Amino acid sequence: MTRAEHRGPEHGKVVGFSLQERRLGSTVLRTYRTKVDLDTVVPNERQPRLGPKEDEELQLQIEANEGIFEPLLVEPHPEQEGKFRIIDGERRWVNSSVLVAQGREQFRHIPVEVTDRPLTDEERLRVWIYIHRQRKEWDAKEKEMVAYRLVDLLGRAGAANILGISVKELEKLVQIFEMSEKFTGLRDPSGAITWARELMGLSKKLVTPAVVDAVVRKVAERRITNSKELRKLRTILPDPVARAHFLADEGDIDSAMLRLGPAPKKKGGLASDLETAVEAMKHVPWTALADLRGDPEVLKKIDEAEALLRSLRKALST
Repeated sequence: MTRAEHRGPEHGKVVGFSLQERRLGSTVLRTYRTKVDLDTVVPNERQPRLGPKEDEELQLQIEANEGIFEPLLVEPHPEQEGKFRIIDGERRWVNSSVLVAQGREQFRHIPVEVTDRPLTDEERLRVWIYIHRQRKEWDAKEKEMVAYRLVDLLGRAGAANILGISVKELEKLVQIFEMSEKFTGLRDPSGAITWARELMGLSKKLVTPAVVDAVVRKVAERRITNSKELRKLRTILPDPVARAHFLADEGDIDSAMLRLGPAPKKKGGLASDLETAVEAMKHVPWTALADLRGDPEVLKKIDEAEALLRSLRKALST
């Protein structure tokens, strides 16, 4: 642990701090912890998280803990003397500010972890993404939103590099986020991502603009209440009668399912018999195969089958 001097926000004094190393993925930061006034902290204008930051539940948590439990990660502001810019923790800062604006002055001083220098844009984004990937919100609602925001900040190649994914994977996340923006008026706005994921999970050939409009409308009207119900569209949309009914104003998923035609019968004959035999062999459990290893009767049957298939191929080829 090393000592460093940093010009603090109070009266421009130079104060000594003990630095510690903090590894966040491939980035290693040198930081120290202290408490600062809310007004010395400013948000990051290139914040990856979109949407409103005020959260009544988080405000209740701050009150219950008598302050912020997890320090904000901040950096010395490169342009504003005596200020700190947020790397991670903008929601905590916003909701503490709301409480102070309500006259709760006891929440004015907040704990922070300060880096020993301003970070580059790439370092700041990598650190933020690493931190958020450790949280449950990442898979629940954030990764598509962040992908969309990073494309705006860095372009597709840069965003894919920061996230450690291919451009093709990035495109899918962006498309899901753009689709989620169509689902409005939900009780839980973050649930829009779940609806979009299910809808984008269908074949692209099936998800036409008319289908999207119908799904969005019926979700808004609470006629589809569970996102997993959208999986039934894989069966409904290829059927012309069921599809037309679903797209109509009066149609919904359950009523469309009732209008499905009979399932087409599989074509019989030699090809069907061979397919059945191959599928049966594919599903033999490995434990059964282990028991049959070296069995002369089974090996004899396989030899006979190979000879028969060779003869069959030869007959059909000529």
